[in-house]
Formats: sequence, C-alpha cells, structure tokens
Amino acid sequence: MWEIPSQDSLFDRFRKYTKITGIIFIILGIVGIIYPTFMTIVTVSFISWLMLFAGTIAAYFTYISNKSDVMGWLKSFLLIIVAFYMLLYPLSGAGTLGLLLSIYFFVDAFSSFSIGLSNKGHKSMFLWFINGFFSAGLGVLFVLGWPLSSMYLIGLFVGISLLFDGIALLVGGSLFDKMLK
Repeated sequence: MWEIPSQDSLFDRFRKYTKITGIIFIILGIVGIIYPTFMTIVTVSFISWLMLFAGTIAAYFTYISNKSDVMGWLKSFLLIIVAFYMLLYPLSGAGTLGLLLSIYFFVDAFSSFSIGLSNKGHKSMFLWFINGFFSAGLGVLFVLGWPLSSMYLIGLFVGISLLFDGIALLVGGSLFDKMLK
C-alpha cells in the first residue's frame, strides 16, 4: 500500500536534495559561463535528442492506437525531421532555440517571483527575487541580441541561469537546516 510520507521526512529529503541539486547546478553554470559555445551545442543537442525521442514515441503510439491518424503521423514525422536537422546542423537550430530560451528566462523570472512571494517573511524570499530579476534581465538581453548572438548567448545565459538557480537552491536548503533546528 502506498503511504504518504510525513512532513518531517519531506523536509529532510527536500533539504538534502536541494543542496545536492544546487551544487550540480552551480558546477554546470560555471561550465556554461566559461565555455558558452560548448554549452550552446550541448543544449541544442539535448533538445534535439528530446525531440527525436518524442517523435519516436508519438509514432509508436500512433501506430498502436490509430494507424490512419494523419495528424499523429505528421506530428511524429515533423518532430523526427526537425530533430535530425538540428543534430546535423546545430548552428541553424541555435537561432530558434535562442528565441525559445528567452521565453524560458521570462517564465523562470515569473516562477522565481511567485516562489519569492510565497516565501513572504523568510530569508530566502530575497534570493528568489534576485534570481527572478536576473532571469528577466537575461531574457531582455537575449531578445535584444537575437538571432546573431544565439550561438554565444545560449550557453552563457543557460550557464548564468543555472548558477543563480543553484545558489538559490543551495542557500534555500541551508536555510531549512537553520529553521528546523
């Protein structure tokens, strides 16, 4: 039988995994800042592989559920073709991915502001607001330099975002330690 964990065990796991995730994000962020072109290629490749996987799964489910579903086959075909194109020509995919990442930064900013507001009165509120302002600023800078600077900015901005997300997670997990003592 499935059992709902107690709030104490949830906090303990949250503290532990928040710190581990924060450290990993900080390391990845530093790599992205030092080697932005490498991080861009990794990001475009990762997205391409996800699209290839999604297209393959969509084709499989279209096949087993309704072989005559033209839209299901079209979706699968487009995902697979775009994924292969981006894997073969990552520079071309960087421009489009650059625009999508600017949208991500704006959503990340909104999310950070929401988390900050939900932590009203806690010390971590300030860090979430800083994270939100940095993410919003990165989104604006990305839109201003698009599309020519996508090859450099994707890796740099993903690295910066991961660095600040990691710092926020690491400090947030440490604050839980102090709150529960």
